[in-house]
Amino acid sequence: MAFVYKLLNGIYILRRCPKPGAALHPFLGVHCADYCSSSLHKPESTPNKASSQGKTEGGLQGHDRKEVALDVTSPEEKLEVSFDKAIQNEIKDHLRYLKDEIVNRWIGPVGRSLNEVLLEQAKVVWQFRGKEDLDKWIVTSDKKIGGRSEVFLKMGKNNQSALLYGTLSSETPHDGDSTQSGYCAMISRIRRGPFERKRPHDWSQFNTLYLRVRGDGRPWMVNIREDTDIVQRKNQMFSYFMFTRGGPYWQEVKIPFSKFFFSNQGRIRDVQSKLLLDKISSIGFTLADKVDGPFFLEIDFIGVFTDPAHTEEFAYENSPELSPRLFK
Repeated sequence: MAFVYKLLNGIYILRRCPKPGAALHPFLGVHCADYCSSSLHKPESTPNKASSQGKTEGGLQGHDRKEVALDVTSPEEKLEVSFDKAIQNEIKDHLRYLKDEIVNRWIGPVGRSLNEVLLEQAKVVWQFRGKEDLDKWIVTSDKKIGGRSEVFLKMGKNNQSALLYGTLSSETPHDGDSTQSGYCAMISRIRRGPFERKRPHDWSQFNTLYLRVRGDGRPWMVNIREDTDIVQRKNQMFSYFMFTRGGPYWQEVKIPFSKFFFSNQGRIRDVQSKLLLDKISSIGFTLADKVDGPFFLEIDFIGVFTDPAHTEEFAYENSPELSPRLFK
């Protein structure tokens, strides 16, 4: 009897429901009838209609009311895409980032008190604990100019370090222009703030670069670039040597900033100058020892610290004949 009742009720709904798709559901009973009458039909302002609709909704339970309130979106409706609204949202996001940056600067870097920052003796700038840390770096080699050196960067064992490895080849490209080849490099990306502004590192309260590495005995060149927008100075950097001893053990490398010498396009300049520690743009590692073959360099972290035993400010002398303006 119950089956016959549902079947007759479904036929009654089929007559009342304007959508032909409702015939596929003859056993939905009162739910389908209310759904068809309330959601697919526009409500009319007749009193009889309003009273009957009120009685129907009053007799439904809370769960049924949710089904009555369903809204059917027509497939013919087109989604509105507003580029102006997207640009406005992007600007709002950057303004919010700018506000957070200003507020954090008042409080102190990374939300810490300014007194705590001034008293710190060491700071980890880069460490490698996940793929997001690798995304802060780029690798390059002489392959860009037609060479055959290859370099790769991946996470080390247990995601506790970064492994830079590859093959160095000093074979010159057969293009008729290049006379030298054989280098691989790893360079940190420039930090960006709101509205893509450059955010240089401020290491003015420290005097030594501090690294924990493990290599294969090859010498590497550590390069530090200053933040500058002058096109003529884009190839200028400050460099110093890092000698790895090889073997399975980690080594801690400490290089005073006073030891970094000034170079331009790989050539040491006669007129030397101090590294501006409050405008550090990026740091990099270059291998170009002219020894063909595989190499690797594993890095745990890169940081800075204050060595109280180091009092040297600048390790190089300048000649008055070469740079008279420095001696005025």
